[in-house]
Amino acid sequence: MKMIIEAANKLQHINEYYFSMKLKQIVQLRAAGKPIINLGIGNPDQAPSDNTIQALKTAADNIKNHGYQSYIGIPALRKAMSDWYNTTYGVTLNPETEILPLLGSKEGISHISNAFLNPGDVVLVPNPGYPTYTSATYLAGATPVHYALDEKNNWAPDFSSIDEQTLEAAKLIWINYPNMPTGASGNETIFKTIIEIARKYQILVVNDNPYSLVLNEGKPVSILQIAGANEVCLELNSLSKSHNLAGARVGLIAGAKEYIDTVLKVKSNVDSGMYLPVQEAAIAALSNDANWHAQRNEEYKKRRKFAYAIMDALHCVYDSTQIGMFLWAKIPDTYQNVEELTEKILHKADVFITPGFIFGSNGERFIRISLCSPEADLKEALQRIEKLNTKN
Repeated sequence: MKMIIEAANKLQHINEYYFSMKLKQIVQLRAAGKPIINLGIGNPDQAPSDNTIQALKTAADNIKNHGYQSYIGIPALRKAMSDWYNTTYGVTLNPETEILPLLGSKEGISHISNAFLNPGDVVLVPNPGYPTYTSATYLAGATPVHYALDEKNNWAPDFSSIDEQTLEAAKLIWINYPNMPTGASGNETIFKTIIEIARKYQILVVNDNPYSLVLNEGKPVSILQIAGANEVCLELNSLSKSHNLAGARVGLIAGAKEYIDTVLKVKSNVDSGMYLPVQEAAIAALSNDANWHAQRNEEYKKRRKFAYAIMDALHCVYDSTQIGMFLWAKIPDTYQNVEELTEKILHKADVFITPGFIFGSNGERFIRISLCSPEADLKEALQRIEKLNTKN
């Protein structure tokens, strides 16, 4: 059927999200009898803490808790987020003015883009990087310019390829440390370099930081740890990965009051607040002790051994110090392109692994395995791939 009106011009650069399309294909293959194992998506399958679940149940049982809520979350949630930032990162935030709870940090990417970008503005986006940074830029009518993450320098940003004119025109820089998809940890040197560029060219920096508690052997990092960062930086964070609350959609923006107030102008016109039982659950989750986080990571460590073995069976090269719930690896030169490998695995071994090209041109020789599948699935996937290798 032909639509009676045309789609907005800003959609011309945007396609349906890759994983949305691939999940449809997997459903079709399974319906046709193919026992597909999905190792592509970072959808945490472990449970939240018992206290989190109980807080959700208790709050939901109260009939008074089902109405509209404040656009900025209840004070107890903002206080819990502030305390968590202090305990986790050593960063002090005013819960009244420097934290804005979100319906997941992905919402924040859109809100920040719409709050600060005008048509034609330039946005610096990492390559490889989370595709939503680019799509949110287009949806705001702005223009993405990709900067390279350097594999030879542990995926630190390389701004040398960006000319002076582009830097002067840039309005916003997206960064993501600990990094997805590469698993690079990020460090003070990277943050200081980016902040210097932001100050020099008057660019707002946004660090997307949902992975710092997942398989991280070091101290969790936040760009807000750097002195003076709040003048030019915002940070997104999320409970999806760190607290196994992906479906609850709980995130936050942290930063100076002036930036938070600007984002609130967008948010308050888009949603009607976070469900109160979810807020109560988030408060409980943020009080999880170190043992709970350690147990979550122990499970991921067990699974990562199988991911290592799968990458070894595929003759891929990887860095074993990666942070987060994925394993990123470079494919052998015997494959002309990454889809030659991933499609072969999908259709001959019934295993879906993410091709790195979806994260940008610098990911075209890489694949990514998610650790969000039970050991049994990872073990079965390994056996299928090893069997496929013996056939070939």
